[in-house]
Amino acid sequence: MTGQPGRKPLRIGLVFPDQAFYNGDVTISSTQINGSQLVSQVQAWAQELGFSQIGVTGVDLSSSEPGLTDWLAQGFHGTMTYMAVHGLKRARPAELVPGTVSVITVRMDYLPVDTPSDWQTIEIDRLTRPGEGVISIYARGRDYHKVVRGRLQKLVEQISRQVGPFGYRVFTDSAPVLEAELAARSGQGWRGKHTLVLNREAGSMFFLGEIYVDIALPVTDPASGHCGTCQSCMDVCPTQAIVAPHRLDARRCISYLTIEHEGAIPIELRPIMGNRIYGCDDCQLVCPWNKFARRNALPDFDERSGMTGASLATLFGWTESEFLRKTEGSPIRRIGHERWLRNLAVAMGNALRIKEDAGLVQALEARKNHGSGVVREHVAWALDYHV
Repeated sequence: MTGQPGRKPLRIGLVFPDQAFYNGDVTISSTQINGSQLVSQVQAWAQELGFSQIGVTGVDLSSSEPGLTDWLAQGFHGTMTYMAVHGLKRARPAELVPGTVSVITVRMDYLPVDTPSDWQTIEIDRLTRPGEGVISIYARGRDYHKVVRGRLQKLVEQISRQVGPFGYRVFTDSAPVLEAELAARSGQGWRGKHTLVLNREAGSMFFLGEIYVDIALPVTDPASGHCGTCQSCMDVCPTQAIVAPHRLDARRCISYLTIEHEGAIPIELRPIMGNRIYGCDDCQLVCPWNKFARRNALPDFDERSGMTGASLATLFGWTESEFLRKTEGSPIRRIGHERWLRNLAVAMGNALRIKEDAGLVQALEARKNHGSGVVREHVAWALDYHV
Protein backbone atom coordinates (compact mmCIF):
# COMPACT_ATOMS: atom_id res chain seq x y z
CA MET A 1 0.00 0.00 0.00
CA THR A 2 1.37 3.38 -0.93
CA GLY A 3 0.90 6.92 0.17
CA GLN A 4 -0.04 9.75 -2.14
CA PRO A 5 0.93 9.52 -5.81
CA GLY A 6 4.43 10.82 -6.22
CA ARG A 7 5.39 9.87 -2.68
CA LYS A 8 7.53 6.89 -1.78
CA PRO A 9 5.66 3.94 -0.25
CA LEU A 10 5.45 4.19 3.51
CA ARG A 11 6.88 1.24 5.37
CA ILE A 12 4.79 0.37 8.35
CA GLY A 13 4.91 -1.84 11.39
CA LEU A 14 1.33 -2.89 12.05
CA VAL A 15 -0.04 -5.88 13.88
CA PHE A 16 -3.55 -6.64 12.67
CA PRO A 17 -6.00 -8.82 14.58
CA ASP A 18 -7.57 -11.73 12.70
CA GLN A 19 -11.01 -10.14 12.56
CA ALA A 20 -11.79 -7.40 10.02
CA PHE A 21 -12.18 -4.82 12.78
CA TYR A 22 -10.81 -4.49 16.20
CA ASN A 23 -12.68 -2.27 18.61
CA GLY A 24 -9.91 -1.92 21.11
CA ASP A 25 -6.20 -1.12 20.88
CA VAL A 26 -4.15 -1.22 17.70
CA THR A 27 -0.42 -1.75 17.58
CA ILE A 28 1.45 0.68 15.37
CA SER A 29 5.23 0.56 15.28
CA SER A 30 5.12 -1.49 18.49
CA THR A 31 3.09 1.24 20.22
CA GLN A 32 -0.31 0.46 21.70
CA ILE A 33 -2.91 3.09 20.75
CA ASN A 34 -6.54 3.09 21.77
CA GLY A 35 -8.53 2.89 18.54
CA SER A 36 -11.59 4.75 19.84
CA GLN A 37 -9.45 7.57 21.19
CA LEU A 38 -7.63 7.82 17.88
CA VAL A 39 -10.92 8.11 15.97
CA SER A 40 -12.07 10.85 18.36
CA GLN A 41 -8.79 12.67 17.87
CA VAL A 42 -9.09 12.38 14.09
CA GLN A 43 -12.58 13.89 14.33
CA ALA A 44 -11.19 16.89 16.22
CA TRP A 45 -8.39 17.40 13.70
CA ALA A 46 -10.87 17.05 10.84
CA GLN A 47 -13.09 19.79 12.25
CA GLU A 48 -10.10 22.10 12.52
CA LEU A 49 -9.48 21.48 8.82
CA GLY A 50 -13.04 22.38 7.83
CA PHE A 51 -14.58 18.92 7.71
CA SER A 52 -17.96 18.45 9.31
CA GLN A 53 -17.73 14.82 10.32
CA ILE A 54 -15.68 11.68 9.97
CA GLY A 55 -16.70 8.06 10.05
CA VAL A 56 -14.98 4.72 9.81
CA THR A 57 -16.11 1.63 7.96
CA GLY A 58 -14.66 -1.61 6.70
CA VAL A 59 -13.70 -2.96 3.32
CA ASP A 60 -16.40 -5.59 2.90
CA LEU A 61 -18.85 -4.05 0.45
CA SER A 62 -19.89 -7.39 -1.04
CA SER A 63 -23.56 -6.71 -0.39
CA SER A 64 -23.32 -3.77 -2.80
CA GLU A 65 -21.89 -5.80 -5.65
CA PRO A 66 -25.15 -7.19 -7.10
CA GLY A 67 -26.67 -3.70 -7.31
CA LEU A 68 -23.54 -2.30 -8.94
CA THR A 69 -23.38 -5.17 -11.42
CA ASP A 70 -27.03 -4.74 -12.37
CA TRP A 71 -26.66 -0.95 -12.70
CA LEU A 72 -23.76 -1.42 -15.10
CA ALA A 73 -25.55 -4.19 -17.01
CA GLN A 74 -28.48 -1.86 -17.68
CA GLY A 75 -26.10 0.72 -19.11
CA PHE A 76 -27.10 3.37 -16.59
CA HIS A 77 -23.49 4.59 -16.52
CA GLY A 78 -23.83 5.88 -20.08
CA THR A 79 -20.55 6.87 -21.67
CA MET A 80 -18.66 6.69 -18.38
CA THR A 81 -16.88 3.60 -19.64
CA TYR A 82 -14.33 3.76 -16.84
CA MET A 83 -17.05 2.56 -14.47
CA ALA A 84 -17.47 -0.65 -16.44
CA VAL A 85 -13.71 -1.05 -16.85
CA HIS A 86 -13.18 -0.86 -13.11
CA GLY A 87 -16.16 -3.11 -12.51
CA LEU A 88 -16.37 -4.62 -9.04
CA LYS A 89 -13.04 -3.10 -7.99
CA ARG A 90 -15.18 -0.11 -7.02
CA ALA A 91 -16.81 -2.26 -4.34
CA ARG A 92 -13.56 -3.87 -3.22
CA PRO A 93 -11.32 -1.33 -1.49
CA ALA A 94 -8.65 -3.91 -0.65
CA GLU A 95 -8.29 -4.70 -4.36
CA LEU A 96 -8.09 -1.07 -5.38
CA VAL A 97 -5.47 -0.33 -2.73
CA PRO A 98 -3.89 -3.56 -1.44
CA GLY A 99 -3.40 -3.54 2.31
CA THR A 100 -6.48 -1.44 3.06
CA VAL A 101 -8.13 -2.53 6.30
CA SER A 102 -10.29 0.48 7.20
CA VAL A 103 -11.77 3.45 5.37
CA ILE A 104 -11.99 6.83 7.06
CA THR A 105 -14.76 8.88 5.47
CA VAL A 106 -15.22 12.63 5.69
CA ARG A 107 -17.84 15.13 4.61
CA MET A 108 -17.41 18.84 4.05
CA ASP A 109 -20.33 21.27 3.81
CA TYR A 110 -20.06 23.58 0.82
CA LEU A 111 -22.72 26.27 0.99
CA PRO A 112 -20.92 29.64 1.12
CA VAL A 113 -20.92 31.33 4.50
CA ASP A 114 -23.18 34.18 3.30
CA THR A 115 -25.86 31.89 1.85
CA PRO A 116 -29.29 33.31 2.82
CA SER A 117 -31.86 31.22 4.67
CA ASP A 118 -34.18 31.14 1.66
CA TRP A 119 -31.46 29.92 -0.70
CA GLN A 120 -33.59 27.06 -2.03
CA THR A 121 -36.29 29.46 -3.17
CA ILE A 122 -33.70 31.77 -4.73
CA GLU A 123 -32.13 28.92 -6.66
CA ILE A 124 -35.46 27.59 -7.89
CA ASP A 125 -36.30 31.10 -9.11
CA ARG A 126 -33.14 31.17 -11.24
CA LEU A 127 -34.57 28.30 -13.26
CA THR A 128 -37.51 30.49 -14.27
CA ARG A 129 -35.25 33.05 -15.97
CA PRO A 130 -34.48 31.41 -19.34
CA GLY A 131 -31.93 33.99 -20.44
CA GLU A 132 -29.68 33.31 -17.43
CA GLY A 133 -27.21 30.44 -17.29
CA VAL A 134 -27.50 28.33 -14.15
CA ILE A 135 -24.46 26.58 -12.70
CA SER A 136 -24.70 24.09 -9.84
CA ILE A 137 -23.96 25.64 -6.47
CA TYR A 138 -21.01 23.38 -5.72
CA ALA A 139 -19.20 24.52 -8.87
CA ARG A 140 -19.36 28.27 -8.27
CA GLY A 141 -16.25 28.36 -6.09
CA ARG A 142 -12.89 26.65 -6.12
CA ASP A 143 -12.55 23.11 -7.43
CA TYR A 144 -13.62 20.91 -4.52
CA HIS A 145 -11.27 18.13 -5.63
CA LYS A 146 -8.33 20.37 -4.74
CA VAL A 147 -9.85 21.67 -1.52
CA VAL A 148 -10.92 18.33 -0.08
CA ARG A 149 -7.88 16.40 -1.26
CA GLY A 150 -5.48 18.97 0.13
CA ARG A 151 -7.16 18.93 3.52
CA LEU A 152 -7.33 15.15 3.54
CA GLN A 153 -3.58 15.14 3.04
CA LYS A 154 -3.17 17.47 6.02
CA LEU A 155 -5.37 15.18 8.07
CA VAL A 156 -3.19 12.22 7.13
CA GLU A 157 -0.11 14.16 8.23
CA GLN A 158 -1.75 14.86 11.59
CA ILE A 159 -2.49 11.16 12.05
CA SER A 160 1.05 10.24 11.05
CA ARG A 161 2.51 12.60 13.63
CA GLN A 162 0.39 10.86 16.24
CA VAL A 163 0.82 7.20 15.29
CA GLY A 164 3.89 7.13 13.08
CA PRO A 165 4.13 6.16 9.39
CA PHE A 166 1.26 4.14 7.95
CA GLY A 167 -0.05 3.21 4.52
CA TYR A 168 -2.84 5.27 3.04
CA ARG A 169 -4.39 6.78 -0.04
CA VAL A 170 -6.83 9.69 -0.19
CA PHE A 171 -9.78 10.09 -2.55
CA THR A 172 -12.47 12.61 -3.32
CA ASP A 173 -14.71 11.84 -6.25
CA SER A 174 -11.74 10.19 -7.89
CA ALA A 175 -10.78 6.63 -8.82
CA PRO A 176 -13.23 3.71 -8.56
CA VAL A 177 -14.60 4.33 -5.08
CA LEU A 178 -18.18 3.77 -3.86
CA GLU A 179 -18.19 7.08 -2.02
CA ALA A 180 -21.86 7.29 -1.12
CA GLU A 181 -21.97 3.68 0.04
CA LEU A 182 -18.89 4.09 2.22
CA ALA A 183 -20.30 7.33 3.63
CA ALA A 184 -23.61 5.68 4.48
CA ARG A 185 -22.00 2.67 6.11
CA SER A 186 -19.80 4.91 8.25
CA GLY A 187 -22.63 7.06 9.56
CA GLN A 188 -22.32 10.18 7.42
CA GLY A 189 -25.98 9.81 6.53
CA TRP A 190 -28.34 7.60 4.57
CA ARG A 191 -28.84 7.17 0.84
CA GLY A 192 -31.72 9.35 -0.31
CA LYS A 193 -34.03 8.28 -3.09
CA HIS A 194 -31.98 10.49 -5.42
CA THR A 195 -28.94 8.30 -4.45
CA LEU A 196 -27.15 11.18 -2.68
CA VAL A 197 -26.23 10.96 0.99
CA LEU A 198 -28.57 12.79 3.37
CA ASN A 199 -27.75 13.89 6.88
CA ARG A 200 -30.38 14.93 9.42
CA GLU A 201 -28.32 17.92 10.54
CA ALA A 202 -26.87 18.93 7.18
CA GLY A 203 -29.08 17.82 4.31
CA SER A 204 -27.05 16.83 1.25
CA MET A 205 -25.04 19.94 0.41
CA PHE A 206 -21.64 18.51 1.20
CA PHE A 207 -18.67 16.85 -0.45
CA LEU A 208 -17.37 13.41 0.45
CA GLY A 209 -13.84 12.14 0.78
CA GLU A 210 -12.07 8.99 1.92
CA ILE A 211 -8.77 7.82 3.32
CA TYR A 212 -8.00 4.16 2.70
CA VAL A 213 -5.72 3.07 5.54
CA ASP A 214 -3.95 -0.07 6.62
CA ILE A 215 -4.80 0.54 10.27
CA ALA A 216 -7.59 -1.51 11.83
CA LEU A 217 -9.90 1.07 13.40
CA PRO A 218 -13.19 0.73 15.27
CA VAL A 219 -16.13 1.35 12.96
CA THR A 220 -18.75 4.04 13.46
CA ASP A 221 -22.43 3.18 13.33
CA PRO A 222 -24.42 3.70 10.11
CA ALA A 223 -27.34 6.14 10.11
CA SER A 224 -30.94 5.06 9.62
CA GLY A 225 -32.97 6.35 6.69
CA HIS A 226 -35.48 9.19 7.06
CA CYS A 227 -37.00 9.76 3.63
CA GLY A 228 -40.24 8.00 4.48
CA THR A 229 -42.85 8.34 1.76
CA CYS A 230 -41.37 11.56 0.40
CA GLN A 231 -40.36 11.41 -3.25
CA SER A 232 -40.01 15.09 -4.04
CA CYS A 233 -36.62 14.50 -5.62
CA MET A 234 -38.06 11.91 -7.98
CA ASP A 235 -41.03 14.05 -8.95
CA VAL A 236 -39.02 17.21 -9.65
CA CYS A 237 -36.27 15.68 -11.80
CA PRO A 238 -36.72 17.39 -15.19
CA THR A 239 -35.62 14.35 -17.19
CA GLN A 240 -37.00 11.71 -14.81
CA ALA A 241 -33.51 10.31 -14.35
CA ILE A 242 -34.40 8.82 -10.95
CA VAL A 243 -36.14 5.79 -12.42
CA ALA A 244 -36.91 4.24 -9.02
CA PRO A 245 -36.05 4.99 -5.40
CA HIS A 246 -32.25 4.81 -5.06
CA ARG A 247 -31.91 4.13 -8.81
CA LEU A 248 -30.42 6.74 -11.14
CA ASP A 249 -30.13 6.41 -14.90
CA ALA A 250 -27.14 8.67 -15.45
CA ARG A 251 -27.88 8.83 -19.17
CA ARG A 252 -30.86 11.06 -18.38
CA CYS A 253 -29.27 13.07 -15.56
CA ILE A 254 -28.57 16.70 -16.46
CA SER A 255 -25.43 16.71 -14.34
CA TYR A 256 -24.13 13.79 -16.37
CA LEU A 257 -25.22 15.29 -19.68
CA THR A 258 -23.59 18.68 -19.05
CA ILE A 259 -20.41 17.42 -17.38
CA GLU A 260 -19.53 13.78 -17.99
CA HIS A 261 -21.08 13.17 -21.39
CA GLU A 262 -18.97 13.87 -24.44
CA GLY A 263 -20.38 14.47 -27.86
CA ALA A 264 -23.95 15.33 -28.78
CA ILE A 265 -26.66 15.55 -26.14
CA PRO A 266 -29.66 13.40 -27.11
CA ILE A 267 -32.13 15.59 -29.00
CA GLU A 268 -35.12 14.42 -26.98
CA LEU A 269 -33.49 15.58 -23.73
CA ARG A 270 -32.34 19.01 -24.87
CA PRO A 271 -35.68 20.82 -24.47
CA ILE A 272 -36.00 19.52 -20.90
CA MET A 273 -32.64 20.88 -19.77
CA GLY A 274 -33.85 24.46 -19.60
CA ASN A 275 -31.11 26.94 -18.67
CA ARG A 276 -28.96 24.50 -16.69
CA ILE A 277 -25.50 24.80 -18.23
CA TYR A 278 -23.32 22.97 -15.70
CA GLY A 279 -24.84 20.40 -13.39
CA CYS A 280 -28.30 20.35 -11.85
CA ASP A 281 -29.42 20.89 -8.25
CA ASP A 282 -33.15 20.31 -8.67
CA CYS A 283 -33.40 17.16 -6.57
CA GLN A 284 -31.57 18.91 -3.73
CA LEU A 285 -33.47 22.17 -3.98
CA VAL A 286 -36.79 20.47 -3.18
CA CYS A 287 -35.46 18.11 -0.51
CA PRO A 288 -36.96 19.01 2.89
CA TRP A 289 -33.78 17.97 4.66
CA ASN A 290 -31.81 20.71 2.95
CA LYS A 291 -33.42 23.33 5.14
CA PHE A 292 -30.73 22.12 7.55
CA ALA A 293 -27.90 22.50 5.02
CA ARG A 294 -24.89 24.10 6.68
CA ARG A 295 -22.58 26.88 5.61
CA ASN A 296 -18.82 26.59 5.41
CA ALA A 297 -16.57 29.46 6.45
CA LEU A 298 -13.79 28.35 4.08
CA PRO A 299 -13.35 31.07 1.45
CA ASP A 300 -12.73 28.37 -1.17
CA PHE A 301 -16.46 27.85 -1.57
CA ASP A 302 -17.36 31.52 -1.87
CA GLU A 303 -19.06 32.21 -5.16
CA ARG A 304 -16.85 33.61 -7.90
CA SER A 305 -17.94 36.71 -9.70
CA GLY A 306 -19.97 35.92 -12.80
CA MET A 307 -21.06 32.44 -11.77
CA THR A 308 -24.65 33.55 -11.16
CA GLY A 309 -26.83 36.06 -12.97
CA ALA A 310 -24.80 36.05 -16.19
CA SER A 311 -26.71 36.02 -19.46
CA LEU A 312 -26.40 33.07 -21.80
CA ALA A 313 -25.19 35.35 -24.58
CA THR A 314 -22.38 36.71 -22.39
CA LEU A 315 -21.19 33.26 -21.37
CA PHE A 316 -21.50 31.97 -24.93
CA GLY A 317 -19.32 34.82 -26.11
CA TRP A 318 -16.30 33.71 -24.09
CA THR A 319 -13.36 32.77 -26.26
CA GLU A 320 -11.46 29.66 -25.30
CA SER A 321 -8.76 31.74 -23.61
CA GLU A 322 -11.41 33.65 -21.67
CA PHE A 323 -13.05 30.38 -20.65
CA LEU A 324 -9.74 29.00 -19.38
CA ARG A 325 -8.94 32.20 -17.52
CA LYS A 326 -12.34 32.62 -15.91
CA THR A 327 -12.57 28.97 -14.88
CA GLU A 328 -9.01 28.58 -13.61
CA GLY A 329 -9.10 26.62 -10.37
CA SER A 330 -12.78 25.83 -10.94
CA PRO A 331 -14.31 22.38 -11.55
CA ILE A 332 -15.97 23.83 -14.65
CA ARG A 333 -12.68 24.00 -16.50
CA ARG A 334 -12.45 20.24 -16.91
CA ILE A 335 -15.35 20.05 -19.37
CA GLY A 336 -13.44 22.25 -21.81
CA HIS A 337 -14.60 25.07 -24.03
CA GLU A 338 -16.33 22.82 -26.55
CA ARG A 339 -18.73 21.24 -24.06
CA TRP A 340 -19.23 24.65 -22.44
CA LEU A 341 -20.46 26.04 -25.76
CA ARG A 342 -22.52 22.90 -26.40
CA ASN A 343 -24.34 23.27 -23.09
CA LEU A 344 -24.95 26.96 -23.63
CA ALA A 345 -26.29 26.39 -27.13
CA VAL A 346 -28.90 24.03 -25.73
CA ALA A 347 -29.92 26.56 -23.08
CA MET A 348 -30.08 29.31 -25.69
CA GLY A 349 -32.31 27.22 -27.92
CA ASN A 350 -34.60 26.60 -24.96
CA ALA A 351 -34.69 30.31 -24.17
CA LEU A 352 -35.58 31.14 -27.79
CA ARG A 353 -38.37 28.62 -27.66
CA ILE A 354 -39.95 30.69 -24.89
CA LYS A 355 -39.25 34.15 -26.26
CA GLU A 356 -37.61 35.56 -29.36
CA ASP A 357 -34.34 37.30 -28.53
CA ALA A 358 -32.30 38.97 -31.26
CA GLY A 359 -29.20 39.02 -29.04
CA LEU A 360 -29.28 35.25 -28.56
CA VAL A 361 -29.84 34.65 -32.27
CA GLN A 362 -26.93 36.92 -33.14
CA ALA A 363 -24.64 35.13 -30.65
CA LEU A 364 -25.59 31.75 -32.06
CA GLU A 365 -25.14 32.93 -35.65
CA ALA A 366 -21.59 33.95 -34.77
CA ARG A 367 -20.78 30.33 -33.88
CA LYS A 368 -22.48 28.65 -36.86
CA ASN A 369 -19.13 27.83 -38.43
CA HIS A 370 -17.31 26.86 -35.25
CA GLY A 371 -14.45 24.42 -35.68
CA SER A 372 -16.17 21.77 -33.58
CA GLY A 373 -18.83 19.65 -35.22
CA VAL A 374 -20.50 19.18 -31.85
CA VAL A 375 -20.80 22.92 -31.32
CA ARG A 376 -22.07 23.46 -34.87
CA GLU A 377 -24.75 20.80 -34.44
CA HIS A 378 -26.07 22.26 -31.19
CA VAL A 379 -25.97 25.80 -32.56
CA ALA A 380 -27.98 24.69 -35.58
CA TRP A 381 -30.48 22.93 -33.32
CA ALA A 382 -30.84 26.05 -31.20
CA LEU A 383 -31.43 28.28 -34.20
CA ASP A 384 -33.99 25.88 -35.64
CA TYR A 385 -35.68 25.29 -32.34
CA HIS A 386 -37.23 28.65 -31.66
CA VAL A 387 -40.48 30.39 -32.48
